[in-house]
Amino acid sequence: MSDLVLVDDADGVRTLTLNRPEARNAFNSALYSAAGAGLDDADADPDVRVVILTGAGKGFSAGQDLKEMAQIESPADRDPTTNPAEEHGFRVFIDAIEAFSKPLIAAVHGAAVGIGTTMLPYCDFVIVADDARLRLPFVPLGVVPEAGSSFTIPMIVGRQQASYLLLTGEWLDGDGAVAAGLALRCVPRADLIPEAAALAHQLAGLSATSLAATKRLIRAGWLDGARAARSREEEVFTGLLGHGDSKAALDEFVGKSGG
Repeated sequence: MSDLVLVDDADGVRTLTLNRPEARNAFNSALYSAAGAGLDDADADPDVRVVILTGAGKGFSAGQDLKEMAQIESPADRDPTTNPAEEHGFRVFIDAIEAFSKPLIAAVHGAAVGIGTTMLPYCDFVIVADDARLRLPFVPLGVVPEAGSSFTIPMIVGRQQASYLLLTGEWLDGDGAVAAGLALRCVPRADLIPEAAALAHQLAGLSATSLAATKRLIRAGWLDGARAARSREEEVFTGLLGHGDSKAALDEFVGKSGG
């Protein structure tokens, strides 16, 4: 396992920690691939019954690494089926979290931006710290939602709230995430991992077969909608990324960051 994702096992519970704190756990291709591999390994390991996904340092994830994004011409560049020579990890990660068959708990603190939020509907439980701040900044970046979030976010929070979050790119705090249905509970920062661990160990004591079957039933129709949304999103994303408003937004970011 890459040191980009730290692994800790305890009594059937595996904690996967995104470990790129110097970039606030922003996802580049390497982190996507490492996180996807971490989920696949946990899913295949019979000794792992529940997984907690969290982030090292000051936040859960700052989203897509925008310096890398500025170099991506289209979603095809992130799709190993169309660009196998230069496989980008985005599809690896999304496929892994979509297919993950065991209970998955996200423990979110600090910033959860872009993919840091769009991955959350694929988790069975989301616990946020009281310093958590979620954001879906696709329109401000001149692009459209990703990872099926044009479907998954409205399904959870309703169309009005989803429209506000997805169209404006405004921040949502921890209590707001709970009120909107994106998180189960909001806890003090110091209690985040203990709360997630307590829930994980409760689940780990239950029938693994029944848990997997029930998760599969809960998600069956929902996954069909998420996959269809991903396809629609990527088609539109192709025409926007690296052009017009998107290019201007990314050029401004890269310029400000000294890239």
